[in-house]
Amino acid sequence: MPHQPKDVIVPPYLPDVPEVREDLALYYDEISRLDSYVGKTLMLLDKLGRAENTLVVFISDNGRPFPRCKTTVYNSGVKTPCLIRWPGKIKPGSKCEQLVSVVDLAPTFCEVAGVDPSMTFQGQTISKLFDDPKQPVRDYIFAEHNWHDFDDYQRSCHSLYFNYIRTEYTDLPGTPPADAVKGASFQAMLKLQAEGKLNEDQLYSFTKPRAREELYDVQNDPHELHNLAEDPKYASQLKLLRERLDQWMLETADEIPQERRSDEFDPVTGDRLPKKDRS
Repeated sequence: MPHQPKDVIVPPYLPDVPEVREDLALYYDEISRLDSYVGKTLMLLDKLGRAENTLVVFISDNGRPFPRCKTTVYNSGVKTPCLIRWPGKIKPGSKCEQLVSVVDLAPTFCEVAGVDPSMTFQGQTISKLFDDPKQPVRDYIFAEHNWHDFDDYQRSCHSLYFNYIRTEYTDLPGTPPADAVKGASFQAMLKLQAEGKLNEDQLYSFTKPRAREELYDVQNDPHELHNLAEDPKYASQLKLLRERLDQWMLETADEIPQERRSDEFDPVTGDRLPKKDRS
């Protein structure tokens, strides 16, 4: 059955208007459709008698295609599903809240398969979580946003309790990707913004300059609405995550590009721009 707009949960960074509710309901429908096909695949593994010899990992590549989600380094953009099934090895219904990164999947697969991981892998195996989901694997994970239809340069360092974000191109607004720009939610937000009807939590896609540094207490502020970067009470935490991000950037030879890249889509309509009009 299709999801009903009245039943969706609208996050506070999106306006609670009919267009957004309908957009979210359709997204729920897509999730359900995908879930049904995944279920059929798992049932086939069971039928073939291959389930106990198959490690299944279900992930997504980014957050949902909505403003302040996909292409951001907020949790709404990078905290994605990670569901793992391995009958006889992982307890069904168990839950893990430890930090893992997609770069950890390759070394994990290698270990499970009994082969040596490549020296080029940056990740580490997470297989010990299969037996003990409370055992820490990482203290920090990292995320980056460079270019996706529109230019940007953001980095983030996440711990279990905080998310530190650094934005180099502060002069650019947080325009969502072209698919979200074309979506009903962002088009409704454009009209509401022009009418002055968006609150402060809903202006990320339009605000410039953006803050160069952001720090969020993700345990008490899961939607990351209250920037603590300038709060003296969190100065030590800010310093710690700032230094850890610097270290990761040094380890991965991460450098700020010397030249900006041109946008490929119109930031209002989401239509592809002719090359001569790109700036």
